[in-house]
Amino acid sequence: MRCRKIILFFFASVLLFPATGICASNAKEVAKVEVCADVIRQFVKIPENAAPPILMRNAQAIAIVPGIIKAGFIAGGRYGWGVVMERRPDGSWSNPVFVTLAGGSFGFQIGVQSIDAIIVFKSLQSVERLTRGKFTLGADAAAAAGPVGRSMSAGTDIKLGAEVYTYSRSRGLFAGVSLAGSALQIDYDATDKFYGLMGLTAGDVFSGSRIIEAPPVAAHLMQILTQHTQ
Repeated sequence: MRCRKIILFFFASVLLFPATGICASNAKEVAKVEVCADVIRQFVKIPENAAPPILMRNAQAIAIVPGIIKAGFIAGGRYGWGVVMERRPDGSWSNPVFVTLAGGSFGFQIGVQSIDAIIVFKSLQSVERLTRGKFTLGADAAAAAGPVGRSMSAGTDIKLGAEVYTYSRSRGLFAGVSLAGSALQIDYDATDKFYGLMGLTAGDVFSGSRIIEAPPVAAHLMQILTQHTQ
């Protein structure tokens, strides 16, 4: 009888503990989404430094990569990870998919150790290319430093003809910045951990085709994006 109880306990542990372990291991990903929500709030809070409303309203996807740091002192490379969200046909925003961003100096100010980046996609085709593999800004899609301010200056690309517009925040201020040559890639491991499911694709999350129970912080980020992109 005692042996039978031990065997039953073992099988119960195998069935229950892995699922619990996955959920318990997503604390880092949850914290990252919370930071992303704060970055978006700051991005739209100061009118004179905000992206033009028309750009935000027409965004088909937005990537938020907070806390990008120097990856090396000699080459000046940088690395960060965050999330990307796609706008659905009904105008709502998808749950977040995790991404990494890596590349060269990014044109950032000398001496700046950490920055937040926001990437605004005007084209769904660009997002589709991202989901198929590594996506290089400026090579896989025309990318430009995003315009700032409620009214765009005469020197700005008034037609907003690029597919992707990029911004960075350092020392508390947002500015348009060139991220050309930087590689954006889906982080499948972080996405799996966040949702507590294995084998998720970006399409699963963007389309909602699979039943996914997202942590509450995802709904919070979706709400903030909806509020400022309508």
